[in-house]
Amino acid sequence: MDLGLTGKVALITGGSEGIGRATAELLASEGVKVAICARRAARLQEAAEEIRRRTGGDVLDVPADVTVPEQLAAFVRAAAERWGRIDILVNNAGTAAAAPFERVSDEEWQKDLDLKLFAAIRASREVIPHMRRVGGGRIILITHVGGKAPGPSSLPSSVSRAAGIALTKAMSKDLAKENILVNTVCVGLIKSAQIERAARARFPDLPLEEAYARMGENIPLGRVGEAEEVARVILALVSNLGSYVTGAAVNVDGGMGATV
Repeated sequence: MDLGLTGKVALITGGSEGIGRATAELLASEGVKVAICARRAARLQEAAEEIRRRTGGDVLDVPADVTVPEQLAAFVRAAAERWGRIDILVNNAGTAAAAPFERVSDEEWQKDLDLKLFAAIRASREVIPHMRRVGGGRIILITHVGGKAPGPSSLPSSVSRAAGIALTKAMSKDLAKENILVNTVCVGLIKSAQIERAARARFPDLPLEEAYARMGENIPLGRVGEAEEVARVILALVSNLGSYVTGAAVNVDGGMGATV
């Protein structure tokens, strides 16, 4: 099946590991030119080299902190200058932050919103003119099912993720007429460096896979998800398979979310 991706250009924030890394590799394997950014230059370069080795793809790695507008703009500019177009943006950068309301400081609120909301706003603003020039594009936000139904002690992440879901719907309405489709993938418990640290902290005496198994006991599908499983949904949304999908919030959570 022709997914219509060969020769297109994708930008992925937080692309050195986890969902971003898996998405970059999957898109590169489909003929997409991929630019990835992250704060740790050495880890980012290592990821890019591994993706090139595995896929033979054209991969650009640009160290950048997405909370710094100038660095985010430089990332977009580097990709546009290298390939002359931008077709896909995956706003993936983010970290887990969960505490009771009264324990979250103003500084922590601002840090979380800068990373998860404002970075997506700014990156989207930067790429839209490039997408407009090529007749359309796809923007994906990675959010969390907790943004739909926040639980206790889930701040500030549940609020910043809820804002990302609302941003998705609003942008999709504004940009549909220009064939720029905007969707969000609401993840649950997905294997990543963050979840690995949480698993080791929660079950310090267990091997990692056994710790993951314990963490997955209350998920309907009975396990923690793989980053590649999220990447496959992203692939569908940014390819011809997702040509009539915009403004959607798709759960990839093994059934753990409280809402559809």
